[in-house]
Amino acid sequence: MAMLAWSEARRIDRHFIAPGKPQQNAFIESFNGRLRDELLNETLFSGLGHARGVLEAWRRDYNEVRPHSALSNIPPGEFARNITLSQAAA
Repeated sequence: MAMLAWSEARRIDRHFIAPGKPQQNAFIESFNGRLRDELLNETLFSGLGHARGVLEAWRRDYNEVRPHSALSNIPPGEFARNITLSQAAA
């Protein structure tokens, strides 16, 4: 219910993947596989705080440092800033 209220308050449409149809969202499946292979399968977490710290470091690297081929080999954070700047200039 909290997610429904949050999305309605922000006028965000929700689209759900049909059960048993992960191919309907290949992007998240690719991301989940990468997260699992690069971090979750390689890390033994000592507690919730450790898990949060390690996941945050990985997220920052993934979004701010690592180039993504689908985004002209720039990190997603830089791509988003470029889009925002170009929209503001228009």
